[in-house]
Amino acid sequence: MATSSDGLFEDMNFLGVIGYVLEQTRFIFLVPILNVLVNLCQVISLLLFIDASYMAIVVAIVKLRGRTPEKVLRWESFKTDDVELAPSSNHPMVLIQIPIYNEKEVCQLSIGAVCKLSWPLDRMIVQVLDDSTDPHSKELVRLECKKWASEGINIKSEVRDSRNGYKAGALTAGMKHSYVEGCEFVVIFDADFQPEPDFLERTVPFLAHNSEIALVQAGWKYVNADECCMTRIQEMSLNYHFAVEQKSGSSIHGFFGFNGTAGVWRISALNEAGGWQDRTIVEDMDLAVRAHLNGWKFVFVDNIKVSNELPSSFRAYRYQQHRWSCGPANLFKKMAMEIIHKENVTLWKKAYLVYNFFFVRKIVVHIFTFVFYCLILPATVIFPEIEVPKWTTIYIPATITILNAIATPKSFYLILYWILFENVMAMHRSKGTLIGLLETSRVKEWVVTQKLGEYNTLRENLISHYSFPERLRWREIMVGMYLFICGYYDFVFGKTYLYVYLFLQSTAFFIVGVGYIGMSVPS
Repeated sequence: MATSSDGLFEDMNFLGVIGYVLEQTRFIFLVPILNVLVNLCQVISLLLFIDASYMAIVVAIVKLRGRTPEKVLRWESFKTDDVELAPSSNHPMVLIQIPIYNEKEVCQLSIGAVCKLSWPLDRMIVQVLDDSTDPHSKELVRLECKKWASEGINIKSEVRDSRNGYKAGALTAGMKHSYVEGCEFVVIFDADFQPEPDFLERTVPFLAHNSEIALVQAGWKYVNADECCMTRIQEMSLNYHFAVEQKSGSSIHGFFGFNGTAGVWRISALNEAGGWQDRTIVEDMDLAVRAHLNGWKFVFVDNIKVSNELPSSFRAYRYQQHRWSCGPANLFKKMAMEIIHKENVTLWKKAYLVYNFFFVRKIVVHIFTFVFYCLILPATVIFPEIEVPKWTTIYIPATITILNAIATPKSFYLILYWILFENVMAMHRSKGTLIGLLETSRVKEWVVTQKLGEYNTLRENLISHYSFPERLRWREIMVGMYLFICGYYDFVFGKTYLYVYLFLQSTAFFIVGVGYIGMSVPS
């Protein structure tokens, strides 16, 4: 009996030691580390709030004072009576580039819209840069170009032997043709963009009458915004980007990131900045930063909007967001010191580019959103010693969310879903940002965003017969499980109502994880 009692005593001591070690680990290591991370996130949250408030105040002042680009800058129309029948020599020569890569669903729409632009036919060259490898796509482009050439449009179809440099390589190759030498301005439209006929009449005068302007960027509108909940969410995010980020940058600093399409460049400014470069997958942003460092200014015209298509499938959207998060982070890594050491650039301009434009809006916001709201905040329910103030968890995120939602009033009712879905996407954006900073194998990955155009028969058959395992996304499911467990713990043992958010957020991750988001488009 004594031996048995001694064994039981030893077992109890052993379990007690384990419990003691775990308890000490909790108080000595886990709680202090988590507390430091929470404090750091509070600081970052405040910085993001200041940046968002600053942009909102700038836009509000500009709107209240009625400072439209037409009022602030010189703008005189080139339009004359019967311009198509009587070519006008006062119109500058414009090159219009349409880069295409296996986009048979939309290429005809873009080419057709561009060829209908109201501009003297002898002062406009349409250049279709076709890098397609799909024979059907190449044939559609060839026939469309032939059709418009027969109607008197000066249209060129340029085909490369390889896809080196992706879009940047195609645009660079297009600028090397001899017929481009007489052009003063170049316009870029991606294959799904369909400008209104008066696009050139409304944008080119800004460049022609203001010698300090290098770029005129138009806004976007979406032909399929109401297609599904995912496209409505995208519309909300993009409307905020244009209405606040682009407009505030244009109004105060004369700088913003070029969106890569629906913009008009002064060719001399483009060449002075070093032309298109393919060192990252955001050649548009790269060019914009270099041109701004050379002293050029940009203007965003929000009352000119070009129709285009939002990604309908989550797969296409995920690839797009990878490019939009990985590319800027990689460009920041390559250009930060270049910006800092650039001569003849004011300290204010350098600080804005490095801190506001890149660090806060392209790096911090993606990583912070996922790490804090989906990892650190859920973990605090297990550590009641750590208190997260309400201004960090409620007031600041609510204010920033409302600022985003104001840009799209019709979708205000989706604000809760927008928050949850953006947090899911923050995981993918964080991953892309880290890939860009660390320059791992996917840093130069370029996947053209799949578009569907007017192929209604395809749209009607989008829900393909995927088997259930093929629809699963394990990263989202694992994060969803973590959030659910933390929520359940808070529901049973916690003293807060954080479990309400955790259950909702875990549900959003599960919905995406099982493939029930957006349209299911065959690969």
